[in-house]
Amino acid sequence: MKALPALSFRVALQSALCLTAAIFTFCQSTNLVPSSKQLPPQKAMIQPVNLERFMGDWHVIACIPTFIETEAYNAMENYQLDPDGTIATTFTFNKGSFDGPLKTYHPRGFIHDQATRAEWRMQFLWPLKSAYLILKLDDAYQTTVIGVPNRKYAWIMARTKTLPDATYDELVRFLQSTGHDVAKLRKVPQRRTVRHARCFENGRA
Repeated sequence: MKALPALSFRVALQSALCLTAAIFTFCQSTNLVPSSKQLPPQKAMIQPVNLERFMGDWHVIACIPTFIETEAYNAMENYQLDPDGTIATTFTFNKGSFDGPLKTYHPRGFIHDQATRAEWRMQFLWPLKSAYLILKLDDAYQTTVIGVPNRKYAWIMARTKTLPDATYDELVRFLQSTGHDVAKLRKVPQRRTVRHARCFENGRA
């Protein structure tokens, strides 16, 4: 009986170490941790970003996914600008299907480039931070493309759950023109919103 607490501690420690290793790997892939096999670094857009207009809900239309997003449905990011200038971020999705378990993450954004506000750092686990680059943003703040310095990951996002084919194709061509491997893009199913999934299951909008 006395061995149970020690066993629980070892399991918890192993889980924490695995999570830390995964996040370390992610941060390395965004070029914040030195790597010997880096691509020429991608830069954020040079146009200034109006943070207040950028805040709110963004549906992930397609992505070159991270390890947590390979089976994401209804993926959505929400940004809220806090009084201290950091950005409270909520990333939600259903895993595996529209009815899959709801996953929620709460990284915090930090504005890295105060001049343009187009380059952030995202912190999932202290003290590690990963790069977040706003590569493209339309004038109406309805579509955006997010990337990382080494182009390993990318996100096409919109205020709506779907995009016209012409708009989507234009954003894919943009990613291709900036050196991303668009063959790795995964279109994220967006049939229903995460927060209203249960209502749809019961036949209510």
